[in-house]
Amino acid sequence: MTQYQIQAKVKRKKKFKKEIDLNWRIEHLYKKLEGIYGKQALILKASKYDAIELMISDDTKDKILALQKILREDPTLNELIYKESISEIVDQLENLLAENYAKKTAEDQLDIRIQEKMEQKYSEYVQQIKLQILKEQNTNSDNAQTLKKLGQLEKMERINLNRSVLEILRPTNLNEIIGQDKALKALIAKLNTPYPQHILLYGPPGVGKTSCARLALEIVKARKETPFAAEAPFIEVDGTTLRWDPRESTNPLLGSVHDPIYQGAKRDLAEEGIPEPKLGLVSEAHGGILFIDEIGEMDPLLQNKLLKVLEDNRVYFESSYYDPSDNKTPQYIRQIFERGVPADFVLIGATTCSRENLSPALRSRCMEIFFEPLTIEHIKEIVRISAQKLGIKIEEGVQEIIGDYTNDGRGANKLLAEAYSIALNENKSLSEPIKVRYNHVYKAVQNSRIMPTINSKASETIEAGKIFAVGTNGYQGSLIELEAIAFDAEIPGKGNIRFNDTAGSMTRDSVFNAASVLRKETKEKIQNYDLHINVIGGGKVDGPSAGTAIYLAILSAIKNRPILQNIAITGELSIQGKVKPVGGLYEKIYGARIAGIKKLIIPQDNFKDIPTGIKGMDIIPIGNIKEAYEHVFYKA
Repeated sequence: MTQYQIQAKVKRKKKFKKEIDLNWRIEHLYKKLEGIYGKQALILKASKYDAIELMISDDTKDKILALQKILREDPTLNELIYKESISEIVDQLENLLAENYAKKTAEDQLDIRIQEKMEQKYSEYVQQIKLQILKEQNTNSDNAQTLKKLGQLEKMERINLNRSVLEILRPTNLNEIIGQDKALKALIAKLNTPYPQHILLYGPPGVGKTSCARLALEIVKARKETPFAAEAPFIEVDGTTLRWDPRESTNPLLGSVHDPIYQGAKRDLAEEGIPEPKLGLVSEAHGGILFIDEIGEMDPLLQNKLLKVLEDNRVYFESSYYDPSDNKTPQYIRQIFERGVPADFVLIGATTCSRENLSPALRSRCMEIFFEPLTIEHIKEIVRISAQKLGIKIEEGVQEIIGDYTNDGRGANKLLAEAYSIALNENKSLSEPIKVRYNHVYKAVQNSRIMPTINSKASETIEAGKIFAVGTNGYQGSLIELEAIAFDAEIPGKGNIRFNDTAGSMTRDSVFNAASVLRKETKEKIQNYDLHINVIGGGKVDGPSAGTAIYLAILSAIKNRPILQNIAITGELSIQGKVKPVGGLYEKIYGARIAGIKKLIIPQDNFKDIPTGIKGMDIIPIGNIKEAYEHVFYKA
């Protein structure tokens, strides 16, 4: 064998040995992979990276390419690309395998530790899961004792002794709203528009402000052009009972944020330290009406907060516990804090206060509607309707008696209900229908210690030194009886003037003005008389509007000129004898009409304030006090 042949044989042996070593290394790599992942998992992994066919190939390069795909986790390798030798590539694959093995080992150790922790906490986890399942299956945590108490409550609910008679007699349709046609039409008109405005309702108590607001919404919802949906809510609250905490932990009107630790947040929120907003009435009224009765009695600060909601049509919440970067905060809570909650509603506020007592800022944002005081005719109609609802009969004239002792619908219904209960207890025959008579009403009046609403009434008589002025108390007008008596002074020029001090300083000033006008018009000096002026009932006269009446009473007493007792006068008297305008004319006209006045004399400057539709009473405007003589003094 030649030297060349020997060298070739040696080379072939070395090459064969390298191939055997390479194949052994490749097989070893596959065995290690199978040991790391498991045979089934390795097949799945190879399938994932499209290396199954390469793994079972007889070509060494295919097997190496399969290893590259699996270890590099790259299914896009389609051919073996290398600059190094195949042996060096296998070296790299062995290094990758070592890294994967180390990673797998670390993961296995971590899984072992996790398993150990889970086993340690297993009982606690199981207990929590059981509680959660029970909580999901049962929305309450009742036991035998709580269920027994629930049964007692349900038994109590089935026992009803009575219903509120005022609830039964509350108006339920337009025909039962008496005396407020103008106000109701104005309310409907302001709601039935694409741009409904906030509204303030003024008027005395018990004339139907709340009932009108509730019925107006139902009427408007039935119309085609209404902005209110069929499910629009009517949320009612009493402004006198609205209480709130300036720290905003409690605010039933606007809503509040519950501190996750102290203010009763849900357990899952409290554990994470997440504050829980609680929505208020302004949000419940969204899309409908928020009715606040006695809105004038609300806290001024709360009124200002309400004004902000009316301006924004949203209510905003703040809390030092809210963390916008906390990913555990539920989306709805995050949205509440970041965007606020819609509160687009129409506010209807009712008040028995005068408009001057309300916040100017609140009034500037609201339309205003005034409810009229009820007349005796209105009260009679309300009593008739209520008697029909109660299913009783009433003796003729009962309505008039109730009208004498009440001036609002609620008071009339209360008096009728009490008279009904008296009649019911006196009824001996169960077969005869209940009938309310005079004596039943008078007994109810005595039991309730009710005084007549009209203390002074007009008459067809004449009297010297006595005249009616007209005053107001809130939204009610009433007659003020003034009387004067004059005697010649024992010492001329040193007469005394006396009047009841409770009438107030304004009455004193009016007397002095009257004395000046008297001397100017008649040349009579009031100092030549002992003069006593009395306000019957001792009431305080607010304002100068009784000045004209005081002058006429003094003039009548001194000149002994009788005055008609079915007329009344209002107006401030200047020392020039001019009759100056007064306030509250609307209420004064209705008060005089209810008291039976046939003719009311008013200042000329108040002529534009006379409401339309006044029947049964003449209204005479004058500019000077002398113009009143022909209407006031009796002509024989």
